[in-house]
Amino acid sequence: MTQLNFSHPLPLSLYVHYPWCIQKCPYCDFNSHNAKDSDNEKAYVDAMLLQLEKTLPLIWGRPIRSIFFGGGTPSLFSEKEFKRFMSQARALLGFSGQIEVTLEANPGTVDYEKFAMFFDNGVNRLSMGIQSFDNEKLEALGRIHSSQDAKRAIDAARSAGFKNFNLDLMFALPNQTLEQAVADVEQVLEFESPHLSHYQLTLEPNTPFYRQPPVLPDDDLAWDMQLACQELIASAGYDHYEVSAYAQPAQRCLHNLNYWQFGDYLGIGAGAHGKITHAPNGEIFRTQMPASPGGYIETMLAEKNGRLTTIDHRELPFEFMLNTLRLQQGFALSLFEERTGLKLETIREKLSELEGLKLIECDQDYLRLTDKGKTYLNDVMSAFLSMTE
Repeated sequence: MTQLNFSHPLPLSLYVHYPWCIQKCPYCDFNSHNAKDSDNEKAYVDAMLLQLEKTLPLIWGRPIRSIFFGGGTPSLFSEKEFKRFMSQARALLGFSGQIEVTLEANPGTVDYEKFAMFFDNGVNRLSMGIQSFDNEKLEALGRIHSSQDAKRAIDAARSAGFKNFNLDLMFALPNQTLEQAVADVEQVLEFESPHLSHYQLTLEPNTPFYRQPPVLPDDDLAWDMQLACQELIASAGYDHYEVSAYAQPAQRCLHNLNYWQFGDYLGIGAGAHGKITHAPNGEIFRTQMPASPGGYIETMLAEKNGRLTTIDHRELPFEFMLNTLRLQQGFALSLFEERTGLKLETIREKLSELEGLKLIECDQDYLRLTDKGKTYLNDVMSAFLSMTE
């Protein structure tokens, strides 16, 4: 088997999963559970801190560059348990001096005091699930907030001290027109958010929307919405740096960039996934925790580990491309060797083939998709599946 060689440690991030929501949205396939069962929050935080302690031997000496609290609805975190988690995590882990700490927030669960608490305890970036400013569309999506709640939440976040935040917006919603999709973008741009996420509603298996699909715009209309909204966002000066992500200058999300550049990340909490490169033995591991909060707590208290698998070296080119090809401006080819531990020669023939098909272009050791390649993105990524050594 090919030995992986790493010249220096990969960037390391931390993902923290908060599993509870007030109610589950009918389109959501994330690992979330009803908040009425969140009375064991203390035991859950205990379990996450135990998991961190058990993971330390794999990451000695590597500072955490970013933290992302996802869910579920992390803005439901109680003040007492959030403070305790941040205090002990800071003591256990080495935080980098410029660490980015993002917390997902539902506009229906926050106010100035809650935002101020998070800000005072180390959160310096928010990601708010606005989804739409149309109350009819919000109701169809099963959201617990109104358009007015969203506007108040944005103002409250700024008043609490947040300068860096993301606003999530969706398009191709039930019975949505092109004009309504554009109106949502026009509204969100008025807030001059440092970062925007704009993505199409999709019907995911095992969701109410999948079992009983609402009436959605057809593919042609959804495409028209995407193009019109992208043009509007670009005209406002945002950098379209990833498939669904837009940022004002110097406001890209460091945490998500680490995913897309195939960096390492710890995943703690129920159902959380992680990726850890263990350079001494030349292996890259995937970790996965039990999905239910109760099962996760029991696993940690029993001093057991979640699922740990080693990524087959032959799968690394596909794993790498699955992430990096989402970057709209491309990436330096040297990143391949740095993040996979493989020699560039491993994929050189495949790159030449794709370049000949006008799907990618490589110049001065930099790779980017062509417009044709972006149209056939799945084909480009599939070209790297199960490569032989």
